Amino acid sequence: MALPKAHRLKNRQDFSALFRKGMRCSTPHLTLRALRQSAKLESGKQSNSRLPTPVATAVQGSDVAIAQSKLPSLLGISISQKVSKRAVVRNRIKRQLKAAFRQLLPKVAPGWLLVIVVKPEATQCDYHQFLQELEQLLVEAEVFNGHS
Repeated sequence: MALPKAHRLKNRQDFSALFRKGMRCSTPHLTLRALRQSAKLESGKQSNSRLPTPVATAVQGSDVAIAQSKLPSLLGISISQKVSKRAVVRNRIKRQLKAAFRQLLPKVAPGWLLVIVVKPEATQCDYHQFLQELEQLLVEAEVFNGHS
């Protein structure tokens, strides 16, 4: 079962904004970049492709919180060939991370842009270790519900 389409981060602009402005948290095998979508909207990037045009133009001041709460949290995974030259290994790691995130998804607050950067040491990890480290990163970044 794949990560729901509504929770996939695909836009290059979103990835770029995350790496420029997002906060960073690390564990031995993973790095998390996180950015609230409301921060992105307030910075003048109201042309978010996920927002319908009337909603994007109506987002002003206190409406930012309302619009942000309706946006799903989006996840992207960045894994380079430095982790492994073999695509099979990189794809297995991506599948395990997506499954771990899908399990934690009910706890994640809406309106976050998240990118998981995989470190080369991650090739020795199993699913449960990824799940534990991902949960630790999300708690540290205060992405879970009730920690916004």
